[in-house]
Amino acid sequence: MFGIRLLLIILLGHSLIPGLTIGRTAMTRQGRLEGVPGRDGAITVYRGVAYAAPPVGELRWRAPQPPAAWEGVRQAAKFSPSCIQTIVNERKPWTHEFMSHDTISEDCLYLNIWTPVRQAGAQAGAKLPVFVYIHGGGFSEGSGSVAVYDGEGLAKQGLVMVTLNYRLGVFGFLAHPGLTRESGREASGNYGLLDCLAALKWIRENIAAFGGDPGRVTLAGQSAGSMAVHALVASPLAKGLFHGAIAESGGTTVGTAVKRRDEAEQEGLRYAQWRGADSLAALRALTPSQLTAPLPTQPSGVPMRFAPIVDGYLLPASIDELVARGAQSDLPYIAGGNADEGGATPNPTTTLESFRNAAQQRFSEAEAAEFLRLYPAANDREAGLANNEASRDQLRMSINNWSRVRHGSAKSKIYTYYWNHALPGPDVAKYGAFHTSEVPYALNTLDNSDRPFTAEDRRIAATMSAYWANFAKTGNPNGKGLPVWPAVDEKPESTMQIGDRTEPIPTASSAVRHLFWRSFFERRQSGSGGR
Repeated sequence: MFGIRLLLIILLGHSLIPGLTIGRTAMTRQGRLEGVPGRDGAITVYRGVAYAAPPVGELRWRAPQPPAAWEGVRQAAKFSPSCIQTIVNERKPWTHEFMSHDTISEDCLYLNIWTPVRQAGAQAGAKLPVFVYIHGGGFSEGSGSVAVYDGEGLAKQGLVMVTLNYRLGVFGFLAHPGLTRESGREASGNYGLLDCLAALKWIRENIAAFGGDPGRVTLAGQSAGSMAVHALVASPLAKGLFHGAIAESGGTTVGTAVKRRDEAEQEGLRYAQWRGADSLAALRALTPSQLTAPLPTQPSGVPMRFAPIVDGYLLPASIDELVARGAQSDLPYIAGGNADEGGATPNPTTTLESFRNAAQQRFSEAEAAEFLRLYPAANDREAGLANNEASRDQLRMSINNWSRVRHGSAKSKIYTYYWNHALPGPDVAKYGAFHTSEVPYALNTLDNSDRPFTAEDRRIAATMSAYWANFAKTGNPNGKGLPVWPAVDEKPESTMQIGDRTEPIPTASSAVRHLFWRSFFERRQSGSGGR
């Protein structure tokens, strides 16, 4: 029987057997794909794989639709265009390897897959864990093809790695009363998150063809990607599509996705008015360059920004409310942040006057006095150091507070981290462990950068990426030869420092400071804290 089946595979080119992967070919529900070798020949890469129909014409500002099928073999050698955004070579501290450099197009809903080569005769049940990464970029830029997100580093550790594009800016997050009416769901906005949801559904249906296990999917992201992870964990629409979450630098504080749909719709009406569009048809008739032309400042003085909202559909309430209700997916989580992203900097320019003024503006009179007592400063230099200490304490405590809130309504393990390794390069003394600097270490993509990495950098990357790979495999980052990383419930007042030293550290620099920030976040949650 096996011989007959094998003969049929050879005669038919195995194009009629969905889910079968031999060598560098994969049969998806839409058609057969031919991948290409990675830099390491043991890895196959499938670039530019459509997971949804092009969101153009009448599909602009609609939920993503299924991709079309095709006949024959489609080559998957090139990345697709990035979604509409402004392309720049670098924006310090983010240098070339952190930026998208593709052409741009509305036709951008594609994903990329890196997988170990599977040999003929491989066990049908021998599926690998899947690691899906959502890029950052403030919901206005970025791409799954950015060099620091390259999937080969994790694929070599026994994962099937996936990156994806999702609609950005006005294309991804415009809310408008007309769009709400036509949706059939009384919702608009959040198209970029619906894209991520569609990609996860495509992965569930097709990833077995690439050697992946649809029952072991970890969803990860950084910055805006991290906020998307939190939103999808909270969304009832995403339940069962993934089984673990990693949130790097984004969205663990109270108030994530606070804008309501009605507020966003009013902004959408003002946007359409500024564009001279009196109907949805007129809006859809505008070109991408017309839609992305500079906007006037809003009446509030705050520039208009398109980002996730509480739309009543994908997010029926705020993320915080859904978590408090216990309505979110209950799954293992990693969350953390970086030493020099929350107001701290290696070379602070904070003055004593500005430090004191900021405390008076931020806290009540009694809280400000306590804050300045806990973080004393008598001159500008001391004010800069005190500001750094306070910012880093607040960062770690905000993540600790989030973990406590989540633990109140979920049973799964949570692991938190604090990244403190400065990315080497000419600006290292200026930017330190800046926002996004952990990504090439977590994904083990140092080779995609021309920074002067050392053996120590490679050791740190091996450690951090092993934590991420272990978590994708088991829901626990720990493994042989790695420093032990305790879950939050095991050491509630500690977090895992990763970088120059990798070890558990306190969540605040002293016990009294811990109590101050704990009280601060509890008051914020109750609506009575801060100014």
